[in-house]
Amino acid sequence: MRFTKLAALFAGLAIAGAFQAPFGSAQAQSWPAKPVKFIVPFPPGGATDISARLLGQKLQEIWGQTVVIENRGGAGGGVGAAEAARATPDGYTLFFPSGSVLTANQHIYAKLNYNPEKDFVPVTNVVSGPQVLTVPADSPYKSVKELIDSGRAHPGKLTFGHAGIGSQTHLAAENFVFQAKLDAIAVPYQGEGPGLAGHVGGQTHFFVGNLAAAIGHIRGGRLRALGVTSKAEIAQLPGVPPIANTIAGFENIGWFGIVAPTGTPQAVIQKVHLDTKKALEDAGMREKLSAQGLSPVGNSPEEMGRAMKAETELWRTVVGARKIQVK
Repeated sequence: MRFTKLAALFAGLAIAGAFQAPFGSAQAQSWPAKPVKFIVPFPPGGATDISARLLGQKLQEIWGQTVVIENRGGAGGGVGAAEAARATPDGYTLFFPSGSVLTANQHIYAKLNYNPEKDFVPVTNVVSGPQVLTVPADSPYKSVKELIDSGRAHPGKLTFGHAGIGSQTHLAAENFVFQAKLDAIAVPYQGEGPGLAGHVGGQTHFFVGNLAAAIGHIRGGRLRALGVTSKAEIAQLPGVPPIANTIAGFENIGWFGIVAPTGTPQAVIQKVHLDTKKALEDAGMREKLSAQGLSPVGNSPEEMGRAMKAETELWRTVVGARKIQVK
């Protein structure tokens, strides 16, 4: 009798385990059952927004659900980050930032209304790409050297725009100014799109923008590209030399990815990662990304987490050296 009861108990546990073991997989299979929202912490028109929309279009096909892009600009990405951090962790609200929002802002802003390490978990780095140094079409500067020579001859006269303090475009420009040994004035905008629009209008002398956002202005003749931040020329801008040809060793690469509010089910995180990777393997998708100067990544949550940790330490050093602070 006792053996029978024990056998029944173990049988019951085995049955329960059988139902529990595949639960994560079943949960992932049923998700998403409604539209998914990507919070992009910058206005439309910037590289972060462009990347999110390209991926969102492909994921809609894979998921059979609408992917809504919600632009929440401000505070170098902090406004959107705070909203995403407070979202219900069910996978239906995901955060699509540029890397600096998660790896640099905590070293720049004395007070953040979100905690990059505690409020989010990595999902996947979607794409990466270089920036491009531009000047307005009617600018007298025809090369990186001419711009640097003028800036050194007239300290404090050159101005550069960026997408907000702590944004990738800000840090890329600060890196250029630092290594070029310039004294230039930063002009912050509420996003890369507005910053480039002001740059086209002649409000700033130069801009180190993400290629995906700037390339339309360059091809349209509204901006002149002087140099790219990759170590080699890129196919999208033939004839535009690397800044490294003028400043030895210079390189600056940006990235854009997906993170989820802490507490999001692991099965959902894995599904978003795998489906994003599938989207990035599509030939049509890769062609669209390449046209924007973006390279697909699609790494695992674990790989993304390690890369973010290393980059966080890098920006801790750079921000400290450049004394970039907001109190």
